[in-house]
Amino acid sequence: MNYKHLNYFMRVAKTGSVTRASEQLHLTPQTISGQVQLLEEALGSALLTKSGRGLALTEAGHLALGYAEQIFSLGAELEEAIRDHSADARMLEFRVGIADAVPKSIAYRLVEPATLLPEPIHMVCREWPLESLLAELALHRLDLVISDAPIPPHVSVRAFSHRLGASGLSFFAAPELLKRCAGAFPQCLDGAPLLMPGKDSAVGHRLRDWFQAQSLRPRVVGEFDDSALSDEFGRRAAGIFVGPTVLAAEIEKRLNVRTLGATHEVLADFFAISIQRRMTHPCVVAITESARNKLFAVAMKAVRKRGGKAAAGARIAR
Repeated sequence: MNYKHLNYFMRVAKTGSVTRASEQLHLTPQTISGQVQLLEEALGSALLTKSGRGLALTEAGHLALGYAEQIFSLGAELEEAIRDHSADARMLEFRVGIADAVPKSIAYRLVEPATLLPEPIHMVCREWPLESLLAELALHRLDLVISDAPIPPHVSVRAFSHRLGASGLSFFAAPELLKRCAGAFPQCLDGAPLLMPGKDSAVGHRLRDWFQAQSLRPRVVGEFDDSALSDEFGRRAAGIFVGPTVLAAEIEKRLNVRTLGATHEVLADFFAISIQRRMTHPCVVAITESARNKLFAVAMKAVRKRGGKAAAGARIAR
């Protein structure tokens, strides 16, 4: 079948006139009539019949028009699909997994440099438990995993943990809760309502050990695997909550809370886990370089200066 003839027929059928179809197609009426006649001969049936000053569809014509519309609709879809495929082929794919214990604000800041590369990026982001992400990494379904801990000893995955940096912890409170916090930090935490990171998070374990070492017994009113949910409860004065000190100013502004105090004795570590020892993917290189040279640079200098055992801050923000 000559699909050019079919297209001419569809135009005549929709306009009801060879003349109007020829104007749209910028062809002579004689050319259009001749091509439609060739289509009718090929199909062995008349498709159009005279009706007054115009043309009307025969029964076979109605059937042919329905098929013609479907054919050219599929043709348009084909063109669009090929264009999209070609555009995707020019984009650099980056598949990253974020362990669900990593705070959302840190996750965004870590991944953001990959989106600023000069070449277009198609990013696929997964947020699952660490062991599930490592299984995907082992199957080469992910290029990188960002976690708050290195590869656990019991996980048999041939991969490498690259430390991106660390940050001390800050304690935040909504203004109405802050007014009820008496005394200097960290003693003011004793008996205060606290929103804790989930027990599966590395920083949660360290925080509990620190409370014990400081002889502090905060009143744990909630435990959260999702840091974003903990932030929301904290914003609404449900309890004091923690966040990375490197993002303290951002957290204060975004959630309208104040910093109660900070400690470098409890560190939140962040790791990039990859199959390769040497970073080669442009997005992975951008993430690691930005994390080490910008995001965690100041915090890591403070940690090294104090030997990783910096004294707790002794202030209450008012």
